[in-house]
Amino acid sequence: MSGDLVVFDDVRKSFGEFVAVKQMNLTIGQGEFVAIMGPSGCGKTTTLRMLAGLEAPSTGEIRLDGRVMNDVKPHERDTPMVWQSLALFPFLSARENVEFGLRMRGVDKATRTSRAMDWLDRMGIAEFADRNVATLSGGQRQRVALARALVMEPQILLLDEPLSALDAHLVIRMQAVLTQLQRELGITFVYVTHSQSEAFAMADRVVIMSQGEIAQIGTPKEIYRAPANRFVAEFVGRNNILSGTVTAAEAGQARIATPSGTFTVHGTLTQGQRASFAVSADLVHVHSERPEAENTLGCRLLSEEFVGSVVTLFLESEDGHEFKVQMQERQLSQFDLKGGEALWLDWQAAHAHILDDG
Repeated sequence: MSGDLVVFDDVRKSFGEFVAVKQMNLTIGQGEFVAIMGPSGCGKTTTLRMLAGLEAPSTGEIRLDGRVMNDVKPHERDTPMVWQSLALFPFLSARENVEFGLRMRGVDKATRTSRAMDWLDRMGIAEFADRNVATLSGGQRQRVALARALVMEPQILLLDEPLSALDAHLVIRMQAVLTQLQRELGITFVYVTHSQSEAFAMADRVVIMSQGEIAQIGTPKEIYRAPANRFVAEFVGRNNILSGTVTAAEAGQARIATPSGTFTVHGTLTQGQRASFAVSADLVHVHSERPEAENTLGCRLLSEEFVGSVVTLFLESEDGHEFKVQMQERQLSQFDLKGGEALWLDWQAAHAHILDDG
């Protein structure tokens, strides 16, 4: 990466009295893959639409390669977008769809056909060039939409939940296609999604938004293992979150009394303060009998959820707090579990991440 390509400088977007984006400050580097995610209504799509020129900021500046873009029309920007709906022309062939933008720019027929065929070939669908897009599968149409955007040779590609309509096996395949393309081309990708698996699988950095503001920016690993606050901890992954009062604190270690029990954490806290911490479900261990460990908790089993080879156990402590444990199915086979069964959990103090908002 060589410098900042995109800058949001104190950007705010209002629709009447409703504030969709509050004071957005964000930089995106040249050649970076950034995913913006969050719940519905958090402002992620409005942010992307402002970058595309489909919405104008109410205040602040958006700069692309140093140029202020606030009043630049969408067709004058080098910011093609791949839509959730794909927005292909159903009455045109795959090749004609890919050629369309070039034709609007006045590129001669021979050149635009050659470039379109090159991109369809790179996408592995050149054999379908003359087929009407309405006859293609979802994955094939997705590749046509990508080819139509990339044939313009942009500096940046915007993607608005482009995989949400695909079957699960196609999503995995298209994640690999997108990641490989981005690395080969060195184009900046800005990808809006509500899917954690998509964002974490592909992006260099992830931007988590909540109620029009950035809640956290970081690498997938940073966000997964060190959520900045309770919102991020609840939104991302399968975190167990406990809150209570610090009863003892010294030498970078503290004891926090919660309704579920008193637990040890690593970190600088003050006796008497309120504090919250999160423990990822895959860092919690389950036992049939009480183990000798730093932090232990008795629970009863509520249910199990299988996703492929990974299983998530849902348990409840005596005070009614739900806990989650994630493990490989082969590990679960060591237990003969039944609903309502009493079990013990444990986790290391070092795996308890203190949340900033207490």
